[in-house]
Amino acid sequence: MDIRERVAKAHRVVVKIGSALLTNDGQGLDVARIGLWVAQIAELRAQGKEVVLVSSGSIAAGMKRLGFSSRPTQVNELQAAAAVGQMELVGVYESHFERHDLCTAQILLTHDDLSNRRRYLNARSSLRTLLNLGVVPIVNENDTVVTDEIRFGDNDTLGALVANLVEADVLIILTDQLGLFDKNPRDYADAKLLPHVSASDNRLEAMASGRAGALGSGGMLTKIRAARLAARSGADTLIASGREESVIVRAASGEVIGTWLEPDHGRQAARKLWLAGHLKSRGSLVLDAGAVKALRKEGTSLLAVGVKDAEGSFSRGDMVLCVDEQGVVVARGLVNYSVAETLKLLGRSSSEIGAILGYEGEPELVHRDNLVIV
Repeated sequence: MDIRERVAKAHRVVVKIGSALLTNDGQGLDVARIGLWVAQIAELRAQGKEVVLVSSGSIAAGMKRLGFSSRPTQVNELQAAAAVGQMELVGVYESHFERHDLCTAQILLTHDDLSNRRRYLNARSSLRTLLNLGVVPIVNENDTVVTDEIRFGDNDTLGALVANLVEADVLIILTDQLGLFDKNPRDYADAKLLPHVSASDNRLEAMASGRAGALGSGGMLTKIRAARLAARSGADTLIASGREESVIVRAASGEVIGTWLEPDHGRQAARKLWLAGHLKSRGSLVLDAGAVKALRKEGTSLLAVGVKDAEGSFSRGDMVLCVDEQGVVVARGLVNYSVAETLKLLGRSSSEIGAILGYEGEPELVHRDNLVIV
């Protein structure tokens, strides 16, 4: 399946819009243009696609309201601008989405939220629940509380992390440039737009020279890095101009527009590689013969009824080894319960989880999407 066909069939899309676009290069929120982007997202929703919007703009909007002529350098001033601007930004989005009978939700994240495994899983659960309910989540960095040490640094990175978080098929990064060129178009008149490249191409950094605009904290280099980050979960990334007519709808249809950056592996393959090689095991689950057969032959999730013992010091979301009764590793996976909870669930059916633990959790110890067979 080529990239156009794959993108056209995409079910879950993350759209990231930069500050320069949202504020018309610092002139205050461009309410009319935001309405056009919202209308396009509404069209994707009408097609049955799920959309997460990652929006910059709170600091830039706050700067306008507070009378700052240039982007502050002090963290406390950035936080103040974000606090003021976020109110206006969310209000504009909500009013536009309401015209399309779409419900929105504000999600503010910090780096800590996605580096802490428990909070990562909670954020993922919240976002997935919102998407299942037909809501359009609007994500931004929580600029009102972050400090220098925990900032994402740019919302391109945040967009990629959100794409990983929700296992999106496509990340669309809208910017004030047409896409990625073979050299800086501001300096070279003969620069050529690259329509389709591999996200892992090691020549891309040299092509992305140049600085970010006055309002943005990123640049084309951060967008390349974001595409590579999104590629870890198998997502395709588009870098395109947000000023192109119907750019979101056209992109989601697979049209050749801007620059597409393609991952080396499909979504499931990329996730399996990550599970297999990028996380350290925190414990193990001993499986009976029936569970081993179900995993190897049928590709099922791992249920507590097929687990005979648990060892280690793992918590929810940690990597565990799944071994047979002879100690041979069968699979690796992300476990849904702590070791203490797992020990209480050994050999029990999923219908008993609520009564045993006092709350209704996931029916599987390890979901099949979070398992890789060794």
